[in-house]
Amino acid sequence: MAAIVESSDAQDDAGSVEAGGYRQELKRTLGSFQVFAISFAFISVAVGIFATFDEVLQTAGPVGIWLWIVAAVGQTLVALVVAQFAARIPLSGSSYQWASRLATPKVGWWFGWLTFCYLAIGVVAVDNALASQAFMPLAGLQPNEDTARLITLVVLLVQTVLAVASTRLVSLINTIAVGLELALVVVVALALVIAVAVTGDGAVGNLTSRGVAEHSPGYFAVGGGLMLAMIMGLATLVGFDSAANLAEEAKDPFRAVPRAIVGSVVAAGVLGLLFLITLTVAIDDLPRISADGSPVAAIMRDQLGPVTERALLVAITIAFFGAGIVVMVACSRLVFAMSRDGRFPAHRLMRRVNPRTRTPIPATVLVFALGIVLMVALPGAALLELVTASTILPAVTYGSTIVLYLTVRKRLSRRKGAFDLGRFELPVAICALLWTLIALFVLVTPQEAFVSVVIVVGLLLLGGLFFLAMLRFDRRAMETEPGEIDSFNG
Repeated sequence: MAAIVESSDAQDDAGSVEAGGYRQELKRTLGSFQVFAISFAFISVAVGIFATFDEVLQTAGPVGIWLWIVAAVGQTLVALVVAQFAARIPLSGSSYQWASRLATPKVGWWFGWLTFCYLAIGVVAVDNALASQAFMPLAGLQPNEDTARLITLVVLLVQTVLAVASTRLVSLINTIAVGLELALVVVVALALVIAVAVTGDGAVGNLTSRGVAEHSPGYFAVGGGLMLAMIMGLATLVGFDSAANLAEEAKDPFRAVPRAIVGSVVAAGVLGLLFLITLTVAIDDLPRISADGSPVAAIMRDQLGPVTERALLVAITIAFFGAGIVVMVACSRLVFAMSRDGRFPAHRLMRRVNPRTRTPIPATVLVFALGIVLMVALPGAALLELVTASTILPAVTYGSTIVLYLTVRKRLSRRKGAFDLGRFELPVAICALLWTLIALFVLVTPQEAFVSVVIVVGLLLLGGLFFLAMLRFDRRAMETEPGEIDSFNG
């Protein structure tokens, strides 16, 4: 009987792809935890805190960590809306597919372009941070931009080889990385609590202190120090929709993908808060730790010794690697999804799936090639601004997705047993939209964000040129949708 049920579920899963007008080319190998691990690894709470805790200490002081709660609640609301789509249209491409099928292919293309820009930049951002903030300190290498770029290219190459070899292999690596990260956060938090209790080094009063930002002018102003602390949560608690990009490789995607999207944000929010509180209480010298380029490692070294600090760097390096490979795979699936609809440059090549590995090799290699271009062509300052700009892109995409949901929600199909908010869907969606507007305001109003905003506008203009070229030379691809028109409408 179990075999019959499993076979029926597999047929239903394949049917969702066929209803979209496609063949089941990608192999369904991802179970529920593996799908969760994809979204959780993309968020990578330990990596996000490791990379941004110094900014919080310098701009808002330790008290700024409490804005993590605001960001976690807001991003959970967004995840609930995204999960509503994922439960109804389980196709690779996530918001690109949702907008194409429920609005128009032209609208969907813009969703795809925004997401592609974010993911393509994200791969480089994660791997470059792996090199400079984790691997080089672990290996005892002095800070050097050229060395960091060379290591980044090597990491990109390794990830590309793994990504084209097997989705199952990527999932295994990612599951190990996520398990290690979960253990890291919990074990380190407990160890720090015990260390502070035994030694007396550290202070609970840190949780309400402004630290080195105590006398900063404009602390409470728009774009001031306190507001800047919100960016830690906004930059970390994103990418949870990456599971939807691998929906065609998930078993029972109608349930597994939405649960992974929401569950990953909730888990990251709770564990992140626990980690932040224990780190903050364990600070015994606020000015010194705030001035350290890697305050998390410094706190670990002070409280638990250099051996534990190195163990932390090993775990962080693995977590970075897992996050980077997930971003690469998610980006390649988006390129594949847009290409099989004829809406991406060189789409005839980019849509190809290797019959042996069942992975889109050309699309994956493209992500690697773009990483090389960014590493080689952009100077340090320009690369940093590009990475900063990438924090704005997901907020724009999430806000647009929520507007789309509010527009089409009444004609979405309802599948028995699938994730559904029921009567709470409207208030949740409205609150999520208000939150994304607040998040965008926080991201674009600081004076330091001006160049990043200009870069985002530039990416939109670049997309506009290709969009116009598509309308000129291949209008049919931008006006027709594969599959049954009403497949996902109620």
